Parts: sequence; structure tokens; C-alpha cells
Amino acid sequence: MTDRLRGYIVIAVVVVVTAGVVAFGLNAYADHVAARENAPAVARTDLATVEAGPRVVFRSTAPGADYGKVAMVPLSAPDGPRAVTDITCDRVDVGGSSVSCLRTERGVVTTFEAELYDEAWNEIDSWPLAGIPNRTRLSEDGALIATTAFVTGHSYASTGFSTQTEIHSAVGADYGNIEDFALLVDGAEYTAADRNMWGVTFVDDEIFYATAASASAGTTWLVRGDLAARTLTAIRENVECPSISPDGTRLAYKKDRGDREWDLAVLDLASGDELVLGETRSVDDQVEWLDDDTVLYGMTREADPGVSDVWSLDIDENASPELFLPQAWSPSVVRP
Repeated sequence: MTDRLRGYIVIAVVVVVTAGVVAFGLNAYADHVAARENAPAVARTDLATVEAGPRVVFRSTAPGADYGKVAMVPLSAPDGPRAVTDITCDRVDVGGSSVSCLRTERGVVTTFEAELYDEAWNEIDSWPLAGIPNRTRLSEDGALIATTAFVTGHSYASTGFSTQTEIHSAVGADYGNIEDFALLVDGAEYTAADRNMWGVTFVDDEIFYATAASASAGTTWLVRGDLAARTLTAIRENVECPSISPDGTRLAYKKDRGDREWDLAVLDLASGDELVLGETRSVDDQVEWLDDDTVLYGMTREADPGVSDVWSLDIDENASPELFLPQAWSPSVVRP
């Protein structure tokens, strides 16, 4: 067999294999689309009814036409009919009369952006994100908007991942990327180039908490941020994605239990006491507080790609998680 003939055979094999892979991928995608289009409709109600009272706003993960859209349910009936908006988001949060939405725009070139809506769902501002949407939080009055995007990589375990976390103001000057703030660890400024920050939660319009990390240091820190001083002060190690309680006295967060799996824990800010909660599954989410005694968080369904549920967990080491809101992600509790 000549070298030329051998080369032709190799090319033919590659073409056949590639065609098979492409055909398999197209068929799998077609099956996925068909499954969503044929999914049973979720019971719906109108927006005005739900918006009239306490509610949970979230990203719908129910297969079908409403997949990815912002929806809401009454706080008293989270498993009941849901009202659905026309807004599509990857992450959503509500503060004051504003809604923060991080979204992916897929096209010839995929782009990412943050959008700010008013209470009537009119867009009032938007700006580009540097990468894949990951976290967003509004201050209680809606004056401050925090966004986190993955610039490279798709998970905290990815080699060389980088985040960009920015704080925007709806009423004044933006604060920019908090990676530019001074990071203080044990009283000294930490200046390693591989610093990353994510997972902001606002105490008020001046103070916030967040996660800081450094691969070279091999750790993550819970940091207390000061917007006026432009500082991030490390107060605890091995903490990620904090969330302040409604009464402002505690922080809920995830902590690494090894092999990049996370427990949920709550820190009493006055005493410094930490309580590890009763969830045994690994939770990779920034929790939301349902009330001062219960947290909410999203869990993906391993057997149902693209679908996730919101679970609730009481602040007790012996409490068991309960399904709170099926086919949902990124919950935000609104208490008028």
C-alpha cells in the first residue's frame, strides 16, 4: 500500500467518524429540543396577582416555552401556579423596586450582559459583562448592584479561572471591579496577582461581604468590604458566597469540606460562632434567606440536565432539607 493510498484511507476514516459524531450531536440536540417543546405546561397565574404580596422571584427551569424566563410565586404557595415575565435571565435578584438580570446572548458571537429593570419590568440600564454570568446581588434599597462573571473557566475548580466582580450604582458613580480594592489579610495588604473576588452580599449602601481567593495562597477568605475606603478585610478562611440574614446578624455561606464539595454554614457575626447545617449534599450556590430562620438554595437534577429545584433548610444542625420550589433557580425573596 502506497503512502498516498494510506493517507486517503486515514482521511476517509476521519470524515466518517466526524460525520457520525456530528449526526449524534444533532440527534441529541433535536431530542433535547423536542423534550422541552413537548413538556407539560406549568400552571400559571397573572403577574398582578402575585406582585400584590410577598413573593419569590426566580429563574424558571421548567422545560418548555418558559425555560429561563423570570417567574414568581406567592411566598405562601411556592409550589402553586406561577406568573411568568418575558424577561430571560441566567441569574436574577430583586432589591427595592429594581431587578438585576444577568443573561447570555447567543448568536454568531456569544455575548454576556447585565440588565436593570424597574418594578414594571422596563429596562432602565444595561452594560456588558466580561464573561459567563455567575452571581448578582442588589442592596436592600436597590441602589447598588453587584455582578460576578467568569472571565475564563466554568467552575471554581477550573485551571486558570478568573472572575470579574463589579459594583454598580443606580444613583451615583460606579465602584468598578472590587479586585482593585486593597485586600487586607492579617493587617497587611495582600497583592498577589492571582486574586479573585466573587459572591457579594450587601449589609447597606457602604458595607458588604464577599469571597476573596488566591491560588498561590491556597485558600479563600470571607472579606468585609468598605466602599468608601475601597478595602476588603479578611475575617475568616475557607468561606465562599456569603449571604446576610434579613436581620443583619448572621451570614450563611458554603465552606469547602474537601474535594471541592461544600457544606452550608451560618456565622453569628457578634459571637463568631459557626454552625454547620444539616444538608449532606454538596451545595454550589449563593443562598438566599427565606426568613431569619431558613435559607433557600438551588440544586441541579443529575438525571434531568438543565433542570434545578430550590430547596429550603432550617438553621439547625439536625434539620433536613425540604423541596421548596420545583423547577427553579436563583430565588429572590420579596417582602413588600
